[in-house]
Amino acid sequence: MTFRNKFAEDIFNLKYKHEGCDTWASLAATLVHEVCDGLMSPTEVDQLVYYMTEMKFIPGGRYLWYAGRKVKYYNNCFLLKAENDNREDWAILANKATSALMSGGGIGIDYSVYRPSGKRLDRTGGQASGPLPMMELVNGIGRNVMQGGSRRSAMYASLHWKHGDIQDFLNMKNWDEMPVGDTTMAKLKEADFNFKAPMDMTNISVNYDTEWQHNYWATGEVGDVFMKNMRQALKSSEPGFSFNYQKDNETLRNACTEVTSADPDDVCNLGSINLSRIENISEFADVVELSTKFLLCGTIRGEVPYEGIEATREKNRRLGLGLMGMHEWLIQRGERYEVTDELHKWLHVYKVVSDKSSKDFADHLGVSRPVANRAIAPTGSIGILAGTSTGVEPIFAVAYKRRYLKGGTRWHYQYVVDSAAQDLIDRYGADPDKIESAIDLAADPERRVKFQADVQDYVDMSISSTINLPAWGTKLNNEDTVKPFAHMLAKYAHRLRGFTCYADGSRGGQPLTSVPYSEASNRQGEEILETHDICDITGHGGSCGV
Repeated sequence: MTFRNKFAEDIFNLKYKHEGCDTWASLAATLVHEVCDGLMSPTEVDQLVYYMTEMKFIPGGRYLWYAGRKVKYYNNCFLLKAENDNREDWAILANKATSALMSGGGIGIDYSVYRPSGKRLDRTGGQASGPLPMMELVNGIGRNVMQGGSRRSAMYASLHWKHGDIQDFLNMKNWDEMPVGDTTMAKLKEADFNFKAPMDMTNISVNYDTEWQHNYWATGEVGDVFMKNMRQALKSSEPGFSFNYQKDNETLRNACTEVTSADPDDVCNLGSINLSRIENISEFADVVELSTKFLLCGTIRGEVPYEGIEATREKNRRLGLGLMGMHEWLIQRGERYEVTDELHKWLHVYKVVSDKSSKDFADHLGVSRPVANRAIAPTGSIGILAGTSTGVEPIFAVAYKRRYLKGGTRWHYQYVVDSAAQDLIDRYGADPDKIESAIDLAADPERRVKFQADVQDYVDMSISSTINLPAWGTKLNNEDTVKPFAHMLAKYAHRLRGFTCYADGSRGGQPLTSVPYSEASNRQGEEILETHDICDITGHGGSCGV
């Protein structure tokens, strides 16, 4: 199997290639055999090796990293919870966060149990510091821990919408209005992506529950917190929104929010099917079945970084089987970015087959049945490897610059032409300026939200998806659009588990920057050492700011 473009090959060489797994085919074979031998039949193992080699199924990045290595930390993320508001719990939580990050996994923490700042402490007579200082402490741990020696930390923090410190939480990453000397924190981050800023390693989100949803239905009003949350999200891209309608206890999320749980020390166990490479719905059903079995084997073979995780994993045995290449699949059929009748049929197969396969295979192995089977991750790195559209996202742009960290310290970028777009151009002579992308859909955010809601109907955990928007202060994103956007989102909230957006230019060092097709097509594969912020190169950007 050859990579679709040089950037995909470079990502493989940079992140996953090592002695013994020096080609994609050798890594695929090594990983499948390590995870599945003795648990799946030899015929199934061989077929799964083929599916992975052909990039019809790709496990999550932690699986790829640990293929052929001595330790087997296959879990992408760890879901933690602040359980008690005392010094002992703070110490335990900090230790768990450190251990998880050092294994290569990201972390997600719900801090809602902590008392609001200023509340009197019965034991000492002092005042509670509230959850925000602990968030910053964990953020500092993440800043200084290179995950598993291979990548920067990925973290998530959430707070309940009725918490006493919610107003301060809403403004935690409002860097535009944070003065630093004669400038602002936002300006300093634009000049130096690595400049330390509050919660700069952490994605933050507000938890909205059934009570909030019923209040909205009863009054038609979203409430002050939701409105402020929306304004801040449209302006600076955070906080995001976590929705827990009828699942009020499932406030725990991983860093990218696709895995949900009510249980502390739960884990992510991710892999994604590449719809764009699947030949027909019959093959799709087979890939779903074998991929489900692979992830279930991973719950048996994967190691854990600290005591306590294994009991939760054995109890829940969560499988996060996801999809990617969805937009390319639609493009191949000449369809707009919407859930068509045919896609509904494929999603039904995805749901039914994964549910049946996980139950039957768990019974066959004599282990607990998974409590959930499907979660759609953003698939940033593995989407690049497969050369397809990531997760449920539309293609970001026909052509763009991709920014990445090389050697742990030096920022580089490459020109990339989207593979699906290039295929349309080569095979059908399509006009690059007329191919629909996330940049185009920024003018119609409801279509993006509806698409996510329609897919969520088939997903028993959550979907990680970021809606691209124009920069704050422009015609389509300003003070006048906050209220209409808030009510549009509220209309779909009961069908969603989460929502995030990214306003163009709202974060320094954004990883993707759209460029004209003519510029990128002439310079594909060229690796450039960055000497200044990538957003300064073109004067515009727009990306998923994870």
